[in-house]
Amino acid sequence: MIQHSNNRHSYIFTSESVSEGHPDKVCDQISDALVDAFLAENPYARAAIEVLATTNQLIIAGERRGVENISKGQMDDIAREKVREIGYNQEGFHWRNLDIHNHVHEQSGDIAMGVDSNDAGKDEGAGDQGIMFGFACDETPDLMPAPIKYANMILQNLSKARHGGEERLLPDAKSQVSLRYENGEPVGCASIVVSTQHSPDINQKEIRELVRGYVLEAIPEGWMCPEEEFYVNPTGQFIIGGPDGDAGLTGRKIIVDTYGGAAPHGGGAFSGKDPTKVDRSAAYAARYLAKNVVAAGLARRCLIQISYAIGVSHPISFYVNTQDTGKVDDMELEKVLPELMNLSPRGIREHLQLNRPIYAATATYGHFGRKPDDQGRFSWEKADLVDSIRTHFNLGSDAD
Repeated sequence: MIQHSNNRHSYIFTSESVSEGHPDKVCDQISDALVDAFLAENPYARAAIEVLATTNQLIIAGERRGVENISKGQMDDIAREKVREIGYNQEGFHWRNLDIHNHVHEQSGDIAMGVDSNDAGKDEGAGDQGIMFGFACDETPDLMPAPIKYANMILQNLSKARHGGEERLLPDAKSQVSLRYENGEPVGCASIVVSTQHSPDINQKEIRELVRGYVLEAIPEGWMCPEEEFYVNPTGQFIIGGPDGDAGLTGRKIIVDTYGGAAPHGGGAFSGKDPTKVDRSAAYAARYLAKNVVAAGLARRCLIQISYAIGVSHPISFYVNTQDTGKVDDMELEKVLPELMNLSPRGIREHLQLNRPIYAATATYGHFGRKPDDQGRFSWEKADLVDSIRTHFNLGSDAD
């Protein structure tokens, strides 16, 4: 349930998502594929990689450290392979024909000095100043806000169909889901917008009916919006897409990456950054803690903010707001949660095991609300603090 300052209980709330073929998401995926390659070479590698994509052009820039054995040519090959996996073999953006300009350099010594630990007892510091937010709510089984959940699922269904052989669907796509809330609960779709790139041999009516099936698979039964509020390719056609139709850049879809606007975002992007960057790792930690609070039954909604200063190992502040749904005092949670998880950059990395090549999967369809796997991906989605939280507050284990 999304909190509104005027305490309204009936309203419409909208979230959007974009597919893996969206120009910005192409760049996010290349950035994270490179981070994964660096961490596979050296679990303690440092990276901050930005990508710009336009018509048959890629520009890769940023910094790295600890991966001298990975050449710029190898980085270019990784980028080209990621574009091929996404499915771009079009005249204006083809994985084989890309002109790649690589300007990645070694990490600044000033940044390294502030972040590294040393023999004098200095722990690893944060890679930058900043504020990070985590959020969870009980609207969906994975404790995500419903609008972004269903917006992501629609595009995941389209992607699965395309990769499964539906040649009329092309990589670039966007969705937008507006849900009606009554008494604070989502009850149905007020409107749905889907724009998907398509081949020239399918008309507007056909693409509308094709998309309809994938929408109905994503949303709960009976939630479909009125027919006049179902918009598919509203401009009429969408043949030219991807970076050939519009330039892309790493880190421009931060609301899509998180909670669809249902909770604040600190402003820092995630993709392209190694886990010493608290923009990424602390946002994962905040989601992890918020999700465990809700999963433990201590609140129906939980918002957490953490702040850091560059080079400083401990958080500058830690804030919890259960938005009037908590069973315990928020200030008590502010005391307890940091005791259950070390929120220094090193502590977060070790607790969530973030020094692994696990990030390419995060660069599409959201960093949160995903299923943890045995490769270590989405470890921040585990609910393994539930029993500890419940025990602290004398609620017994979750199994009781």
